[in-house]
Amino acid sequence: MGVMPVKKLIITMSLPMMLSMLVQALYNVVDSIFVAQISENALTAVTLAFPMQNLMIAVGSGTGVGINALLSRSLGEKRFRRADEAANTGLFLTFLSFVTFLLIGLFGAKAFVRTQTDVEEIIVYGSTYLRIVSCLSVGLFFQMTFERLLQSTGRTVQSMISQGTGAIINIIFDPIMIFGLFGFPRLGVAGAAYATVLGQFVAAVLGLFMNLRINRDIHISMQDILHPSREIIGMIYYVGVPSILMMSIGSIMTYAMNRILITFSTTAAAVFGVYFKLQSFFFMPVFGLNNGLIPVLAYNYGARRRDRIEEALKFAMCLAVGIMLVGVAVFELFPGTLLDLFNASDQMKEIGIPALRIICTCFPVAAVCIVMGSTFQAFSQSINSLIVSVGRQLVVLIPAAWLLAQTGVLRNVWFAFPIAEVMSLALSIVLFRRLHAKMILPLSEDVL
Repeated sequence: MGVMPVKKLIITMSLPMMLSMLVQALYNVVDSIFVAQISENALTAVTLAFPMQNLMIAVGSGTGVGINALLSRSLGEKRFRRADEAANTGLFLTFLSFVTFLLIGLFGAKAFVRTQTDVEEIIVYGSTYLRIVSCLSVGLFFQMTFERLLQSTGRTVQSMISQGTGAIINIIFDPIMIFGLFGFPRLGVAGAAYATVLGQFVAAVLGLFMNLRINRDIHISMQDILHPSREIIGMIYYVGVPSILMMSIGSIMTYAMNRILITFSTTAAAVFGVYFKLQSFFFMPVFGLNNGLIPVLAYNYGARRRDRIEEALKFAMCLAVGIMLVGVAVFELFPGTLLDLFNASDQMKEIGIPALRIICTCFPVAAVCIVMGSTFQAFSQSINSLIVSVGRQLVVLIPAAWLLAQTGVLRNVWFAFPIAEVMSLALSIVLFRRLHAKMILPLSEDVL
């Protein structure tokens, strides 16, 4: 961390996470591509179910952040019993998260989809899909927790193998279960949901195996899982709840955008769903870069190496913007081809082509904001990240989209995204400059 050339260090730290994020992006896109072959309404239904899926991911991932932070700190302090308590109490909380969404799936799936549309076919498709992925979310929650346990002890390759295996299983079984291949019954949208939970379950089982056989730094015990520590629960959620809230903002945003867009047509909502899946191919690698950059910044802050911090930020900024410029080129040059992947109708292309071209203009701006946000997290100023995220998605994006929708012109609504990113950039610059002056500039520039 302190001696390896900065560029090489960032690539080394980030590449496994970037590849893992790309696999996750592929996971999401392929799922929607196959669903789109059923009908446009099926694609819209999955789009309307996505906010609740994203909320599940937020709860699981945010809880995992809390587990990871406590477990890693306990190991660093040589408090091995505390590390085991963090792991086992975390698994207890993981089970509670599953039970919560099991109940939501059983009693709230149809009502949730119905709040976004009154088209009966979409309601049936959407509630079926959401009920399955919620009620069988045990794989999703335990997959994420087992991956966090591996990451917290430095076993990032095993974590990537677990996630990648789950994604591959989902991709293989999507067409088999949706279209009834190789003797399987034709399940349609339900098949997509079953393929998703199958991949998650396999990844969870693989993660459990790796933690039991390979991860010698922690010891999973059913007795400890059944007797969780209240103190440990509080410590996990002290770190985890802010992460859950920050990630949940995305669920609120997508839900609100679905409500706004569906007033124009169900096709508009489907286009938004397609965009959200496609953009992940470029945003996910940048988030992976962000995750690799944070420990580099944090270590060199502790070592008072301002020169390495600033070099890391400049390199990461250039790399992130470069990735996003590729995204801009792809969206601007091949929007029709991208939409064809989802069996787009002429109406969908008429709406989707300008949508992709307008929204992608803000990609490089978003890259700069993401890298600046890494400094907030690395220097324990996560509240700044929360402020920027709330400002971008809730304070600006949703109101701007609603106001532009009042013009009655759907094309205008897409400009809410660049508007929100420009605001986000301005706010990020203000908060970053304050942090830079307070925490980075005072550091010694002496090379030890």
